[in-house]
Amino acid sequence: MAEHRDDTADAGSLQPTFDFAVLRRWPDVEADNLFAHDAADKLLLDTARPLLAGLEGSRIAVVNDHYGALTLAMAAAGLQGVHVVQDALSAERALDSNASRLGLAGYRHHLLEPDAFDGVRLVLLQLPRSLDELEEIAGCIAAAASPDVTVLAGGRVKHMSTAMNSVLATSFSSVTAGLARQKARILTASGPLPSADGRFPRTEEHDVGLPAPLRLVAFGGTFGGPKVDPGTRFLLPLLNGARQAERAVDLGCGNGTIAAYLALAHGGMRVLAMDQSASAVRSTRATAEANAVADRVEVRRDDALSSLPAASEQLIVLNPPFHMGNTVHAGIALKLFADAGRVLAPGGELWTVWNSHLAYKPALNRLVGPTRQVARNPKFTVTVSTRD
Repeated sequence: MAEHRDDTADAGSLQPTFDFAVLRRWPDVEADNLFAHDAADKLLLDTARPLLAGLEGSRIAVVNDHYGALTLAMAAAGLQGVHVVQDALSAERALDSNASRLGLAGYRHHLLEPDAFDGVRLVLLQLPRSLDELEEIAGCIAAAASPDVTVLAGGRVKHMSTAMNSVLATSFSSVTAGLARQKARILTASGPLPSADGRFPRTEEHDVGLPAPLRLVAFGGTFGGPKVDPGTRFLLPLLNGARQAERAVDLGCGNGTIAAYLALAHGGMRVLAMDQSASAVRSTRATAEANAVADRVEVRRDDALSSLPAASEQLIVLNPPFHMGNTVHAGIALKLFADAGRVLAPGGELWTVWNSHLAYKPALNRLVGPTRQVARNPKFTVTVSTRD
């Protein structure tokens, strides 16, 4: 563990003594073109340096720290008690793994809720790709942080938009944009506004061929919000052809569309819904409650299917993501396919819908088992892979 005399930072020592190159993404997908830090991390820390002098770590929050660059640079400077909010479980585990290897500690994990920002005076935020997620984060900060809080929100310029300024302005009286450096930029927000009734979670009803409309509930960080994903809509009626199973696993459950549909369409079926996103887990639980199937839908936050033993399940349903953060990459889908192949019992089925141009069938044959096409339209393909 790093030695330090108190929990305030020596601002001058914040960044130069920290080696970002030692950080890893593990257990998230690792590849030569995927990195554990970026220019926005360094710009955020440089911008924060003068604000950190004499500031206790417990008055600092870090949000969306992808793999620990922000948190661990401050821990290396002696800050203790920093509040860390990460939606993805893989990000939490990567931070903890990097901290263990570097002998650093003292930060505290929090879920996204106002209590995570109680009394906080400085927030370092890696901007999310979703404006809804940014709105929810900003609202939580404004509701509980110190009146003199400063929010430094950083990102790569190519992923930023002026709409982000407008979203921050719904919760803060002052929002300014800094100069770009190495294709990264910082938005600075201050003056938290009196809290208003938030928009989250949001609820919508959809006709998906059930006797009654399906009610979907979503918090800000849930991909797609309370909508039915087009690929999922194509998949749902085809699931009537899946093998009989006492329990189905909805892998990457998002807003809970598949989990709730299975529970409603198959009255005796139990569903285990799993996602690494804390927002998705909250959304799926709310969706199950909204459709009166919470007694048969168990929801877990997990990195893929890591909590399930090998050869333990008969039916898994998956609409895999094709991006990690702002990066389009097949690695996340391949990780999910491989874990599904591990968890399926002999004769078990993985039902998958995917964008046809991604051509996942060879990977499914290799990682799961013999795969056949069930249906295809101009955009999506549905396949079923059977474990040997």
